[in-house]
Amino acid sequence: MISVNDFKTGITVEIDGDLYQVIEFLHVKPGKGAAFVRTKIRNIRTGNVLEKTFRGGEKIKRAHIEHRHVQFTYIDGEMYHFMDMESYEDIAIEKDLIGDDVKWLKDGMECEVSFHEDVAIGIEVPNFVELVVTETEPGFKGDTATGATKPATLETGAVVNVPLFVEIGTKLQIDTRTGEYLRRL
Repeated sequence: MISVNDFKTGITVEIDGDLYQVIEFLHVKPGKGAAFVRTKIRNIRTGNVLEKTFRGGEKIKRAHIEHRHVQFTYIDGEMYHFMDMESYEDIAIEKDLIGDDVKWLKDGMECEVSFHEDVAIGIEVPNFVELVVTETEPGFKGDTATGATKPATLETGAVVNVPLFVEIGTKLQIDTRTGEYLRRL
């Protein structure tokens, strides 16, 4: 159990059977009445953000989250398989749990999987990935004055906007948080 007075950004708690991560918190001590803690918390499974107020000193169950270093190995229908880098155990995770990050996964990529009570609850891909362009339109000379971009399909199937000079077979660095092209490698 943890007191709401001890909240810090990033702490994971269990409320009504769901896991929430503290995004923001503010201790309020009004002139009259009891102190309280106003928070913004994100549901780990759904991603929904709630604003919730707790009485000062209220106790909440703290959730123990375990992070394991894994390597992506293969896809089997709707299941994505990862190998635990320490125990070499196969971990199968549903596509829905991975969410939009599925478009950055390629064979051999190393990621972090979060577990609560030995159940996978989320995956975190690296902030930057290196991927090869498999399909894009050719750029035209003289179109560079405006800083124009064009769509390019990457080896994982993701589509990003890239500068006109990028061609098929070019290796790019992509920011997975924003989905933006960073540089050519």
